[in-house]
Amino acid sequence: MFDQEKLVAVIAAYKDYFPNHWKDEKYKWEAIQYFQEHWNISAENFLDMFMEATDKTYNLLANMNNYPRGMIKSFAMADPEAVRSMFMALFDESQNLAQRIEQFITSAENLRVKYDDGTWKQHYQTANAISTYLWLKYPDKYYIYKYSEVRAIAREIGSDFVPKKGGSVSNIENSYKLYDEIRKKLASDSELDEILQNVLNEDCYPDPRKITMTLDVGFFVSRFYNQQKEIDLNSLHSDAKFSKWYAPVIESLYKMGGSGKRPDVHQKIIKDYGITDDELKVVNSTGNAQVLNDIDWARNYLVYEGVLDKGENGLWTLTELGKKLIITEELASKLTAKWVKIKTAEREHRYVPDIDLTPYYVYRTDGNQNSIALYKKEDFLNEVYMAEENYNTLVDLLKNKKNLILQGAPGVGKTFAATRLAYSMMGEKDDSRIEFVQFHQNYSYEDFIMGYKPQDEGFKLTNGIFYQFCMNAAEHPDKDYFFIIDEINRGNMSKIFGELLMLIEKDYRGTTVTLAYSRTAFSVPKNLYIIGMMNTADRSLAMIDYALRRRFSFYEMEPGFNSEGFKAYQASLKNETFNTLIEQIIDLNREINIDDSLGPGFRIGHSYFCGQEECTEEWMKAVVYYDIIPMLQEYWFDDRQKVKRWENLLIGVFND
Repeated sequence: MFDQEKLVAVIAAYKDYFPNHWKDEKYKWEAIQYFQEHWNISAENFLDMFMEATDKTYNLLANMNNYPRGMIKSFAMADPEAVRSMFMALFDESQNLAQRIEQFITSAENLRVKYDDGTWKQHYQTANAISTYLWLKYPDKYYIYKYSEVRAIAREIGSDFVPKKGGSVSNIENSYKLYDEIRKKLASDSELDEILQNVLNEDCYPDPRKITMTLDVGFFVSRFYNQQKEIDLNSLHSDAKFSKWYAPVIESLYKMGGSGKRPDVHQKIIKDYGITDDELKVVNSTGNAQVLNDIDWARNYLVYEGVLDKGENGLWTLTELGKKLIITEELASKLTAKWVKIKTAEREHRYVPDIDLTPYYVYRTDGNQNSIALYKKEDFLNEVYMAEENYNTLVDLLKNKKNLILQGAPGVGKTFAATRLAYSMMGEKDDSRIEFVQFHQNYSYEDFIMGYKPQDEGFKLTNGIFYQFCMNAAEHPDKDYFFIIDEINRGNMSKIFGELLMLIEKDYRGTTVTLAYSRTAFSVPKNLYIIGMMNTADRSLAMIDYALRRRFSFYEMEPGFNSEGFKAYQASLKNETFNTLIEQIIDLNREINIDDSLGPGFRIGHSYFCGQEECTEEWMKAVVYYDIIPMLQEYWFDDRQKVKRWENLLIGVFND
């Protein structure tokens, strides 16, 4: 869905733009025609055919920082039949589009790894490049996907779909749907028909369905439309949207300043009825100018509206549905940051649902007057870089089996996720209902369940940590309890669990056995969940024994670089070096994944790169030099050349 009136305005401007810029843009129509005339998948010399067919694509398949055509040339020189097969599969319309795109990327990466001479840092077969191939082959069906162009037109016409950085396949599919809706409007415009027919010649593809014209509209919007829009401050103050949001902010700052002067909003930071530089200049009570950041002016607005109030002891209170709920200073900042995101989306013409404050930043008070934060599924997804469907799977597995093991490579956040999973299932961050232990080779039944420990001059029968935790859980059957075991496969499971190995099974919860030491009855309560963690990259560990394996569900945690949460965190750092480093780590993980001696369990996790409010080059170098490279030296101890190549690639990120 989008604003039809805004699209009409865009089309009207495009009609004025098109004739004057045809000479610069006609190569798109010529590129298709030339490709159609020269493409032959069965050509004896695939390399020569490919280079000839794509000869008119120019910057569509090559620019200063992107070389997809050049890499296909290199791949075809090394293995022409493999590249021919790649394109045959990509152009096979009987297969699912998403699968074809993913397969093309995977094949390109495999070729890069197989034939790399030390110079191929990337394969460059991005969503943009692959969609260009599809457009050239099927110009009446596919559009070129370019993130910046789709994003620009989606925002301009108020589309409820705006592409997200990195979500290649889903972005392509949803962009095609958006372009299809735009094309319907173009197709019904006879004036555009006449404009196009007047400029087309025999070297140009006729574009009967206006596919190429549609993507050209996206280019026009991203480069030219409204780029020099004048702002009329007088009319701005009467605008309904401005009155609803910005005017109250200004008014609240005016009242709080006490200067008797209306704050000065600089025209340079006002664009398209919004404050785009995230700052507002206001005259304070001394007559001096202040610059307020997003958090400041959003919080001032929330205070002015009566949503936030600074209470006793420096704590803020949130008034919602007639309640006063305590929140910390940190959560007050998060609340205002969330508010800023919503208002930013509004001014960029993206639909955003109304904010629901209660589930996110509310605190309750327990009997000891300690604040316990509520914690929901949304909080888990904000903190743990995992897709929602994977979170749902985790919860279902744990509820169904009662026992779950999170396994994965170093740095995928197993321990962090385990604790947050417990919080989300409890609905609050109540650490009194979570116990955490780490197994090792000397950990015993006496430590875990019960045993005699030295006391004074003799020995005393002492309850172990798991026994005591089970007792606590049994006293509160209406609440869930979580026992978390780090490095669960380092311990001797039969020795540690003893007769309880049977009792942790879901079907035997509540069943009693007689303990070996005390000779008393004992059971594992139904409201207790066990979460274990295993590092799949530790070669020194034996396989976990079958008796324990069948009592647990096993979930493989993936590096979260492609999750929405990590992408948002990455974007917040606003650091191009960090972005390049992450691209290299993703490429490194692809190579580790296809290595027969390693595999997915040895990939580099995202947590090595998390938790930074300030992303400095010193911190990034420390991660590379002292975490990543030593790990690679262990992985490929017998392939020094491969280690050296990746050292150069990773260290090269920091070179100009």
